[in-house]
Order: sequence, then structure tokens, then C-alpha cells
Amino acid sequence: MQIAGREVQITNPDKVFFPAAGYTKGDLLDYYLAVAEGAVRGVSNRPMALKRFVQGAGGEAFFQKRAPANRPPWIDTAVLSFPSGRTAEEIVVRDAAQLAWVINLGCIDLNPHPTRSDDLDHPDELRIDLDPMPGVPWSQVRDVALAAKRVLDDMGLTGWPKTSGSRGMHIYCRIERRWTHPEVRRAAVAFAREVERRAPTIATSKWWKEERHGVFLDYNQNAKDRTVSTPLHWDEVPDCVPEAFTLATVPARFAAIGDPGAGIDAEAGSLEALLELAAREEADGLPDAPWPPNYPRQPGEAPRVQPSRARARSGAVPPAAPGQEAGPTGRRRTTVPLLEIARARTEKEAREGLERWKSRHPEAVPPLEPADVLVDAMRGRSSAWYRIRVNLTHVPADKRPPQELLEIDYDPWAAYRGKR
Repeated sequence: MQIAGREVQITNPDKVFFPAAGYTKGDLLDYYLAVAEGAVRGVSNRPMALKRFVQGAGGEAFFQKRAPANRPPWIDTAVLSFPSGRTAEEIVVRDAAQLAWVINLGCIDLNPHPTRSDDLDHPDELRIDLDPMPGVPWSQVRDVALAAKRVLDDMGLTGWPKTSGSRGMHIYCRIERRWTHPEVRRAAVAFAREVERRAPTIATSKWWKEERHGVFLDYNQNAKDRTVSTPLHWDEVPDCVPEAFTLATVPARFAAIGDPGAGIDAEAGSLEALLELAAREEADGLPDAPWPPNYPRQPGEAPRVQPSRARARSGAVPPAAPGQEAGPTGRRRTTVPLLEIARARTEKEAREGLERWKSRHPEAVPPLEPADVLVDAMRGRSSAWYRIRVNLTHVPADKRPPQELLEIDYDPWAAYRGKR
């Protein structure tokens, strides 16, 4: 195909990528070309990891940080350094031809970093990821988004909302390139806590899943090496439904109203108000929130345990499943009665294991609430694997099953240890 003055090779355009709807890889490419102006604006000059679905949306995805060696000479790249000390040369998209080349690799969604390739140490984007717990209705996600907007307005920042393409919503804010990744994350933590203070019944900033309720404001999307969809106007948020935005409907919407995020680059704001709030919290004794486990311990970070000292003193480390070295919380103490059910290569296999566990323990199932089933997408070397845990808090003590052998015991690291 001739795109943006370049010849882009497209392979297998008739391959079905979305079996339920029947959309093909060619349909996906047509969608991205129809909204290319907005899509390129969102990722322009940003290194990105490639999340590739080579077998389509129903297949297993894998992450490819390093740019393919056999790429065309007109594909741009940037070299990033990660907390582990390793480096990777990642793809940088600046035009529709480069965008189409990425989509042809099987990328359904785009995962750009919050930095531009000409200054990888200073983000120009504050990201707010609204992640609802199981059972939380979409209306509550919208309510938290509007609460977040009010906090942003008070902090002098302009937020640009969009659906996430899944169950949540994202809000992006352009910021001046004056702060480092840890400083931007510090501002995001302060922001999440402020939204929780204002809307405590529907929003949470708690990092540990077993402590969350409502909609989680994920501040760790602003940690370096974190990546994260239909842009919206704020007056659409109160009534929007994510099911309305599909490969079939969004191109016509884009043609009719343009890109609601078109003005984002002209609205770079300051983090000073949020960082002042963070400083006040620290002065009051509130420590930094936990970082992801693949990061070294950070200055001022709270212990990576349950934040309540009283609960930590009275809690215990839940036992591991037979044959396992670590239990459902690793080495972390908790008072929450947790069981680990499965570790699986795919979410489907993990949920099948959960159903088997339920069939063996029918007395424990009725009291469980949707948020009591914790489904974790865990990072492997190049792809995600899935863990399921169950919080038995709502199950009467005399009906709580013990920790048993895992229904599925997948080891994502076995191949790298030479076991198989």
C-alpha cells in the first residue's frame, strides 16, 4: 500500500483478528488509517513497546520491546534504558506509514511511553488510569472520571479523557518537561489520594488488590517503562458507553467531529500544585505509595506490605500452596484470608481452574463478591501469565477452604531455567 508517500507491505489482510465480530487484520488497518491523524498525535515521537497479537485478539499476545532487525530504513527508533539496567531500541511512530507498519505486525493497541524521543528523562504527559474492580458498573467509572476532572481543574491542569478500550477510562494531561519520572509519579500518587479523599466511597488509591474497592486510580502508569481507545469531550463523559466505540463506528465519528484530543499539545500544564500537595502529605507522615515489584526500593517508599501498621502486626504471611515456595502474597503479611487458586499461561485456563475449585467448594461460593476474585496479569519475560486468588473475607470462617494444590501450576520461568 502507498501510505504517506511510502510503500508499506501488508501481509495477510484477510486474516480474522476479531472472531466474534468477524473483523479482519485489513479492517483493523482501515480503522487506524481512518483515524490516523488522531492516532499519530497520541503516539508521535514517543518510543513504544509492541504488543503483538500475531494470531488475532483471541490469541496470546507478547511484548516486543526491541525493534525488529528487519525493519524498513524509514522506521525510526530510540534507545531506552530500564530500571534493570538493560537497554532497548524501540519503535518511534511519526506518520501514518510507520503507524500502518506497526499495525501490520499484529499490534491491536498502541503502547507509547509518556516521553518524547528527544528527551527520554522528562515526561510530557501525566497519565491517569481508572481501573474498576470486578462488579463495578461503568456509571461509577464515569463518576470517578468527573471527580478526577474537578481535582485537575483545582490543580491547574487540563485533562483529556478517553475510553481505554476495555473496562476503564484514561485521562491524559500534557505537562511541561521539567520533572523526572519519579517526580511525575509522585504527583500522580498525590492526585490519586486527593481523588480518593473527595470520593472515598467510589475511588481508591490502594495499591494492594485485596484492599481496593470501586475504581482504582493507577498512579504507577507514570513509572518509567509503563505504558498504557476513543478520545472524548468532557461533556460526553456523563453519558458515554464504551460499547458505542468500535472499529465500525469510530471512523465515522472521527470524520464527523474530528479528534476531541486535537488541542492536547497546546495545553502543557505545571505539576507544581500536585507536588506541593505531595510535600504536605509527606510532612504529615504519609509515605510514598508502593512501586511495582520490578523496581528497586525508592527513597521515602513505604515498606511493600499492607500500609496499616496495626494490620501488619496482627497479620501473617498466608501459606503457600503445596509444592510452592511463595504464597498468594509472596512474603507480605496480611490479615486478609487469601487463597491462591491457579497460575496459568492464559486467563481462560486460569478461570477454568477457578471453576473447578468452585465446584469442589460450593459452600464457599455464594458469599463471594465479584471483587473477591482477584485476577492478576503477571509480567513474564515477553508475555503475560495469569494468577487467580480468592479473598475469603466474606465467607464464614467455618466454611473457608484451606490452601490446596494449585488447580494449574504454570511456571513462566521454567524454560529459562532449562527445565523444559
